[in-house]
Amino acid sequence: MSEMIKNRSEILFLYDVTNSNPNGDPLDENKPRIDEGTGINIVTDVRLKRTVRDYLHDFRQQEIFVRGIPDENDKTKLKTKEDRYAEFGSPNEIIKKCVDIRLFGGTFALKSGKKKGEKSGNEESPETEEGKAFSITGPVQFKFGRSVHKVGLVYVKGTTVMPSGKGKEQGTFTERYILPYSLIAFYGIVNENAAINQNIPLSQEDVDLMIEAIWNGTKNLISGSKFGQVPRLLIRVEHKEPNYYLGELDKRIKFISDKKDEEIRDIAEGVIDITELVDAIKDQTKAINCIYYKVDERIKLQYKGNSVHIDNNLFPDIKLEALNF
Repeated sequence: MSEMIKNRSEILFLYDVTNSNPNGDPLDENKPRIDEGTGINIVTDVRLKRTVRDYLHDFRQQEIFVRGIPDENDKTKLKTKEDRYAEFGSPNEIIKKCVDIRLFGGTFALKSGKKKGEKSGNEESPETEEGKAFSITGPVQFKFGRSVHKVGLVYVKGTTVMPSGKGKEQGTFTERYILPYSLIAFYGIVNENAAINQNIPLSQEDVDLMIEAIWNGTKNLISGSKFGQVPRLLIRVEHKEPNYYLGELDKRIKFISDKKDEEIRDIAEGVIDITELVDAIKDQTKAINCIYYKVDERIKLQYKGNSVHIDNNLFPDIKLEALNF
C-alpha cells in the first residue's frame, strides 16, 4: 500500500441519466427523489458510495465491508454486521483490509464480550445495551447530488409476460417512475486530517481507485432502473496548503440551455458554464498542487461566453493531469 494521503482534495462529478431512476425513495413508491420546492432531482451520497463499492469489489477485486453477502447457513438471508465483524475480529483489521471503510468510514453497534470501557481500534468503544460500539468518520465525504436543472417526473406502466402465480393465464401490470433526463452534480472532499487524526491508513492508491470507481462504476450501472447513466465530467482539485479548500464546487457551475428545464432530453442541448469555477481556482493558483480531470467527449464547456477545454490555455499556471481509465 502506498503512503498515507497528505493533501486535501475537492471533487466535482457530473453525470446524467436518461429515461431512468437515479435514486428511488423506498418510502414513496420508489419514485426518483425530487425537491418539491425547486423541482430539483436529488441523489443521496449513499447511492454514489454504493456505486463505488460495487465497482471496486466486482471489477478491482477489493475487499468491501458494506455489501450484501449470502449467509452460508441460510441462502435466503444476508450476513449481518455482526457476522462480518466476526470475520475480521477487530476494527483495526476491518480498516486495514476494507477500502470502503478507509474511504467512507462506518458506525457499528455489536455484541461484545469485552469489559466496559475497554478500548479497541481507533476510538474508545463504550458499552451499550447491545454491546460495544465504534465509529469511524470517513475521510471522504460527499454532499447529496443535485440536478443542475429542474426535472420532470414520468409514470410508466406496462405488463409482464409470465403469470404471477399458478392458475393465472396472463402476466401482471408493472409500473415505475422515471426521469426523462437529469444532469446531476456531486461535490465531495478528501480530508487528510480525518485520516491522520484517526490513524486511518488512507493511501493515494485508495483515492485513485475511488476516482476510477466514480467514473467507471457509473458507466457499469446496468440494472433496469439505472441503465442510461453516463459520466460527463470529473475534476479533482488537489491542494498544497493544509486545511484549505475552495468549497461548493457544484455551485460554481451552470447548465445553460435554450430549452425549458423540464424539456431537456440530452447533454447536447446545453452547455456547462464553468466561469465561476475557473475564476475561483485561478484566484488560488498558488494553493493548488494539481487538477486531475476527465471529460466526456459530448459535453460542452463554456468560460466567459467562449467554448473551452480543460487545458493549459485555461489554466496556464496550474499543473494538469488527465485521468486515463
